[in-house]
Amino acid sequence: MKNRSYILFIFLAFYSQTAWDQPASCKLNTIPQNDLKMDGYVGNRIDLIINKRILAQDYDYLVEPFRHKNETHLWQSEFWGKWMLGAVAAWEYTHDAGLMDHMNKAVENLIATQSPDGYIGNYAPENRLTNWDIWGRKYVMLGLLRYYEITRNNKALKAARGEADNLLSQVGPGKVNIIKTGFYHGMASSSILEPMVMLYNKTHQKKYLDFAKYIVAQWETPDGPQLISKALRGIHVADRFPHPEKWFSPENGQKAYEMMSCYDGLLELYKITGNPQYLKAVEMTVSDIIREEINVAGSGTSFECWYHGKEKQTLPTYHTMETCVAVTWMKLNYSLFRITGKPLYADQIERTFYNALFASTRYDGAEITMYSPLLGYRENVKGQCNMNITCCSANGPRGYMLMPRFAVMTASKKIVINFYNESSALVPVSSNSKVKIIQKTDYPESDSIKIIVSPDRPEPFTLSLRIPYWSEKNDLSVKGKKMDDPVPGTFKNITRTWRKGDTVVLRLDLRGRLITQNRHFAILRGPVVLARDSRFNDGFVDEAGVILNNHDRVDLRPVQSKPKEIWMAFVAQMKVGTGVSATSGPPAEIHFCDFASAGNTWDKKTRYRVWIPIPLNIMNKKGIESY
Repeated sequence: MKNRSYILFIFLAFYSQTAWDQPASCKLNTIPQNDLKMDGYVGNRIDLIINKRILAQDYDYLVEPFRHKNETHLWQSEFWGKWMLGAVAAWEYTHDAGLMDHMNKAVENLIATQSPDGYIGNYAPENRLTNWDIWGRKYVMLGLLRYYEITRNNKALKAARGEADNLLSQVGPGKVNIIKTGFYHGMASSSILEPMVMLYNKTHQKKYLDFAKYIVAQWETPDGPQLISKALRGIHVADRFPHPEKWFSPENGQKAYEMMSCYDGLLELYKITGNPQYLKAVEMTVSDIIREEINVAGSGTSFECWYHGKEKQTLPTYHTMETCVAVTWMKLNYSLFRITGKPLYADQIERTFYNALFASTRYDGAEITMYSPLLGYRENVKGQCNMNITCCSANGPRGYMLMPRFAVMTASKKIVINFYNESSALVPVSSNSKVKIIQKTDYPESDSIKIIVSPDRPEPFTLSLRIPYWSEKNDLSVKGKKMDDPVPGTFKNITRTWRKGDTVVLRLDLRGRLITQNRHFAILRGPVVLARDSRFNDGFVDEAGVILNNHDRVDLRPVQSKPKEIWMAFVAQMKVGTGVSATSGPPAEIHFCDFASAGNTWDKKTRYRVWIPIPLNIMNKKGIESY
């Protein structure tokens, strides 16, 4: 009976999918990226990434492996596509002529390596379809297709079609099974779903859509990752397969980056088919990841895999918070946010951006590292695959360049502000009317956000403001008139006829928040996690202590004198250590800085820590001292 039910489930979920072939629209739309300019601290960080990571990259160095086609098992072929994806997004934002010249040459040089059979890759003929070969082809296609979107260069589209057709000649029904071609129950290879759907959208060639549906069907076979059925049955991402005997192997089903990449492709297929099972599976998986895996800094994983990491985040852990995981987590939430409009996903993007992604990047923007643990010291991995670039240094810019697309969006007669920072944007509200939106703020350094709304002419529309889930006390006024207090975790809609110079002032709740877990505490301020840092010379950063608080609210006093690499710093009162003075003496003033700045000398001498151990006090019934 159990097997019969499972077979029925598979039949209903997949083989009836043609009944759903009705497109599903997105609730939110992007604005032209060059009509938005981000300034302030965030804008400067994005500019640094464009100049130090994207423009500074030797693009031909990334093409070189494709010229030799002698690889047997490594993943050099992903680097070009990741760089191109970041470059395209950067060009959309800046319209920089020099960057376009780089992209033109990078595409031209890559296409010159394409084999007569359409293959663009670096694997030797006898090793193709193994290891990371199809994964690399995915990034080639993604890069070419995004470049085609901004240039309409048919050579790029033709090259992407040749790459796809070469794969279709080798993989599919009656040929090699895509689940058998790579690691992680086929997730690495089958994540090519996303560019296959993109290619279908651009060519309307049914064979690409059929191949996309074939991939999804193979997921549910016994050897597949069962990404839909296990999601709908509520199986945690860390528990979907047994612990593998060999970690980086086909039998590992917990690999986070590849899993999320598949789900991103599934959302693209959902937008074509409208199959509600697809959207539900992704939403249930993301909900599970938030509940079970994402840590206080907005990332997770150990050795790049899900491991019930949220409950274990206070423990020292090997190889945690891979930057590729953080970027892909942001991208997956962005895709869900555009489709559903749910503020939950926007909150996740903001938290990961300010913490995990910022922490991966050296203060000058010149380096992006692979791992950003919650304690210890920062260190960099210089290269992979016998090259001086890593998966994460190639991928990190994509996370930064997602933010302009996310910051301000539109819906029907609605302007949606998702991200608060010093910025200006020109936003269309109708076919012949635009509104200039200027934000004056240094949030999240301070709590005030002033928004100046200037339509071309008096215009009725809704201004929708994201109110973060953590912001309990909020204050909102329009043209000096106080409005009802916004509700945390929602969008506050203000519908009226707007006139040039109308001003909205929003104040968010940046009081320090104390959270405790596993006899440790951490402090948050708005979306930003705080950490101790040894550069303040105020004690041993790993020492136990009890922070003074009032109902889990911590008094944080900003400090101006701080090392140049540190963005924000505060002082809080803390009973430090376990000696006599810890229970009878006055509290010490201890410095905390934003987690991203902590340890950002990338020097082993600079130590930092987010989760501070709490001393055991057996005189207190609960064993935890309270002040």
